[in-house]
Amino acid sequence: MAGRGRPRSFDRDMALRRAMEVFWEQGYEATSMTDLTTAMGIASPSLYAAFGSKERLFQEAVALYSTTEGAAMARAYTEVPTARGAVEAVLRENARAYTDRDRPTGCMIVLAATNCSPGNAPVRDHLATWRRSGAEMMADRLRRGVDEGELPATTDTEAVAAFYTTIIHGMSVQARDGATRTDLDKTVDRAMAAWETVLAPAP
Repeated sequence: MAGRGRPRSFDRDMALRRAMEVFWEQGYEATSMTDLTTAMGIASPSLYAAFGSKERLFQEAVALYSTTEGAAMARAYTEVPTARGAVEAVLRENARAYTDRDRPTGCMIVLAATNCSPGNAPVRDHLATWRRSGAEMMADRLRRGVDEGELPATTDTEAVAAFYTTIIHGMSVQARDGATRTDLDKTVDRAMAAWETVLAPAP
């Protein structure tokens, strides 16, 4: 028997993308339900019916961001033949993406919920989990470099990944503050010039 109720009269995928862009630009706490319904072109009852809550909508928006905006970086880890090349490709892609003026600057996963009130701690923690996942993805690629003999067996892959992930996060903030792609590429140049030093065992 067919379900009752009026069918949705909006494109859910398009509405989700618009919500993602609002969260990306304004951050979770600064984004009101009015901001979301206006951007998505729907009324509050439709939003709740389709997504459940603002927090669940945000979680879906973060997942969409990862699969769309993060796709090129994920490919770099699997397609670039060397670990060094993969790390540099990720940094260069971020320098390009973070400064694309056709969309919000910086990284949604870095910027959208850095500061939250205690009531929104689960949102803050959700993004922290995503950031840790990104660092682990880089560490996995570095471990593959060790296994393949490209990197020294003594390489602390988690520490190296933490270093370059910190560079990525800083680039996100710089982009939000107005840094250009050229500015960020200069940061990448210096980060990659330090490659051998970063790989060396800590004193």
